[in-house]
Formats: sequence, structure tokens, C-alpha cells
Amino acid sequence: MKKILIVDDDREMRTHLTEILRGAGYETAEAASGRDAVERSIDEDFDLVLLDLMMPKMSGIDVLAELRKVSPRARVIMLTAFATVESAVDAVKRGASDYLSKPFKIDDLLTRMRRVLEEASFDACAIVGDLDCILGSLSNLTRRKIIRIISARRSVRLMELARELDIEDHTKVIFHLKILRAAGIVEQDKDRSYTLTKEGERTMAGLKILETHLSSTP
Repeated sequence: MKKILIVDDDREMRTHLTEILRGAGYETAEAASGRDAVERSIDEDFDLVLLDLMMPKMSGIDVLAELRKVSPRARVIMLTAFATVESAVDAVKRGASDYLSKPFKIDDLLTRMRRVLEEASFDACAIVGDLDCILGSLSNLTRRKIIRIISARRSVRLMELARELDIEDHTKVIFHLKILRAAGIVEQDKDRSYTLTKEGERTMAGLKILETHLSSTP
């Protein structure tokens, strides 16, 4: 069970998110201030921190910097009612995994959380070289489609790939491409087009063999 820390000076917001996330199967903890969040992260391991940007005394950006020191593996999604492009870029540059503006839809939050946690799991696999876990990342249908499309066309740009996948939200495609790039399966050329690496070509060959075997199995 993934453990989530909810950091917000608004008690009602914390309570609401706690109820939602527990109902979605997450273990949760709350912090009413930035300092409390940092202290809890020293004593406990959290997979993900939902961090309010605008808080008194210690802002979300300041908390983010401290969390990077005491809990570097915890992923952070910034939450704010005062969204600007500048603050979003700044948060990501400082280590946030994603950024969500209040008010937000719960489905959107849960989707972003799953994406960030999946990415964290993949990164952990890459660090320890866990082949089973890396292969698990390829069990995702969208990523298999991406490999097939790039293999067939040799070189594909992001917009073309999104159209062929019929995915309007380009950030979803970028997310999957990031995982495939981290695995050494795809890369970008000088024209910013995506191509398969030699490892990607071997992966594609393996997928073809596996699919042929499964289709011929009675």
C-alpha cells in the first residue's frame, strides 16, 4: 500500500483528501504546516507528498527543498489555488513531479498520482537493475503500441505519435516516452523525432516472438 503525506494548512482540504485517498486504497498521513511535513518525513517514509504551495511561514517551495534533502525518493505533487506558468516551472525545476491547480477534479488527481507513482517504481527498478520490474513496465499497452509505431515508421515526432495513438493529452504520451527512454528503448534524434535504440530493436524483436508464441498457443 502506497503511503501519501497530505500537506495543507486548510484542515477541511486535508480531511477531504484523506477520505478520498483512503477510499482509493492509499495509506495517508497529514501535516498542517511545512515544518510538520519536513519533521514527519524525517521519521517516516512516504511514497508521495501532496504539497500545498501557498502556506504561512514556510512555503511549499521551501518545503520541497527540504524534502529533497530528508526524503529524496518521495515524489511530490504541488497543489495551489494560485497557478501561474512561472510557479509551475519553478516547482518542477526544484524537483516536483507534477503540478495541479485548485479546484481540481478528484479523478484528475488520482490519475496524476498513479502516473507519478508508476514512474517512481520504474526508476527504482532501473536503479537496482531488476529485469522483472523493467519487463513489467512493458506490460503497459500504450508503451507497446509506441514501440510498434516507431518500429514501423522508423522515426516519429511527438504530435504524430499522439495522433496515431488517438491520445489528446500529450502529457500522457510524454510520460510513456520518458519511461521508454529511461529504459534505453527509445531516443530522440537531432530533429526531435523518436527512434528505437538498438536495445529497442531487440525489445521489438522479442515482443514479436512472444506475440507469435502466444497466438499459436492453443
